[in-house]
Amino acid sequence: MRPFLYSNRAEYKDFLGDGEDFLSMADCQHIIKHELDNLRAQDETSIPGYPQSKLYPGKSIVRRMKTSGLLLQIFPLHDKEELKRLSFQWYHQIKLAYQPIDKIRHYFGDTIGLYFGFLEYFTLALIPMALIGVPYYFFAWEDYDKYVIFATFNLVWSTVILEVWKRHSSAMTYRWGTLLMKKEFEEPRPGFHGVLGINPVTGKKEPTYSSLKRQFRVYLVSVPFVCLSLYFAIYVMMIYFDLEHWAISYNHEQQSTFSSLLLFVPSIIYAIVIEVMNRIYRYAAEFLTNYENHRLESSHQNHLVLKVLVFNIVNCFASLFYIAFVMCDLKLLRQSLATLLITSQILNQFVEALLPFWMQKRSNKKIKKKVKTLKVDTEFSLLEQIHLEKEMDTYVGTFDDYLELFLLFGYVSLFSCVYPLAALLAVLNNVTELYSDALKMCCVFKRPFAQPSSSIGVWMLAFETMGIISVVTNCALLGMSPQVDSMFQESKRDLFLTVVAIEHALLALKFILAFVIPNKPYDIRVKLARLEFESMEALKQKQQMKLSFDSLTEDAIDS
Repeated sequence: MRPFLYSNRAEYKDFLGDGEDFLSMADCQHIIKHELDNLRAQDETSIPGYPQSKLYPGKSIVRRMKTSGLLLQIFPLHDKEELKRLSFQWYHQIKLAYQPIDKIRHYFGDTIGLYFGFLEYFTLALIPMALIGVPYYFFAWEDYDKYVIFATFNLVWSTVILEVWKRHSSAMTYRWGTLLMKKEFEEPRPGFHGVLGINPVTGKKEPTYSSLKRQFRVYLVSVPFVCLSLYFAIYVMMIYFDLEHWAISYNHEQQSTFSSLLLFVPSIIYAIVIEVMNRIYRYAAEFLTNYENHRLESSHQNHLVLKVLVFNIVNCFASLFYIAFVMCDLKLLRQSLATLLITSQILNQFVEALLPFWMQKRSNKKIKKKVKTLKVDTEFSLLEQIHLEKEMDTYVGTFDDYLELFLLFGYVSLFSCVYPLAALLAVLNNVTELYSDALKMCCVFKRPFAQPSSSIGVWMLAFETMGIISVVTNCALLGMSPQVDSMFQESKRDLFLTVVAIEHALLALKFILAFVIPNKPYDIRVKLARLEFESMEALKQKQQMKLSFDSLTEDAIDS
């Protein structure tokens, strides 16, 4: 395995003619974006012709042109014919079928292909939980034995689906050729800035920045801001509980239809406030992560994901934990969980897909009228396409999409034993998400530059961490159930020790399953081992040829 070089194109068996079928459309875009991102100043002090646009060695030229207003937008145009074929197979036909993941990857790149692959897989994985949860909700709500069985199945399910996804993901990325991507040789991200220096590993010129300065920015600026944001989120949560208490008191006094409906109002308002706070905090987290000036895109994403996850977990789940373990009100917990799930799903679908699609349609009509006044001959010219697509929203990446799935996974794995319909609601959300996300990728957003990926990255760790938290949560909820509590009326200490013992046993089972199920299928492991063996053999042959050549050269000199 080695990087593809055009100068060595004849050595690759699939490179025929001009290599049109050798590289995917996403590969070609990635090459162009890579070259643009690595245009960095060396001796220039400003952009030629624009002395106000200052440069220093190592500064990204494209980034400086954007901040100076010399370059407004840079994006690849959609391929109309290819997009038409893809959209027809993808979302124009509503049918029970798998998504064309390989074609999505060919057009949009590995990162987006992996997201839609994970979305499809997660939706299918939720179906067993939904099928078991529906009859349990209606027929076995107070049955202790089935309560324990459902909670145990929930915990095993959350482990197995993540381990199976790793196998499925490795098979996909091996087929795409990105499974063996080396992070050690990752190029600096475009936004990284610093004094121009030499990379000690690759020997290439690139910006350098003091890790000490970065640590100061992380611990003296970012961490205090995150802590202050968490305090504000908890303060808002307490206001919600005051409203909830007022609504319950009002309902006890009035006992009317209006007062009963009023019970749901605080939860709905709080769900809307949560969504607004999450979006505001997201912008602040992006600003802080850019300020920290991380060299690698992977490191930048890890810090961004960590900031956002900590806030979202507190903002979205703190109220549920408070209701469950402080107020000990399982009825209110079910009501709040259902309200949060339904309200957040409706808001997300409206804000992420329906509203942008409607606004884009209106914008397109105005642009077409404007372009017609330019007296363009062709019915749908390249100029018209450029005008249409430059007004589209910019797709900022899969971050928000993964975050939405992560929160759904949290609702299902943490509290579904109290509200088993959570899995069914998550399935319905994901089915609509499949079509709405496909629609916005093809019709709402500009075509994003493709990015290679070998996995879903730090999100895998986030899902696994949530799975571990779910073990503790479900065991605690089991200990709070009236059936279990009645078995330990004489000694609460025995109840606590029993719950802890069950929790440790389930955690052990979870880690055993994670260990027993390999991350890569057997055939992929064999192929990777064969590749390593062939690479070692090729290296040996190369060394032997070099030694033979050196020996012949010495003999020729002696003679």
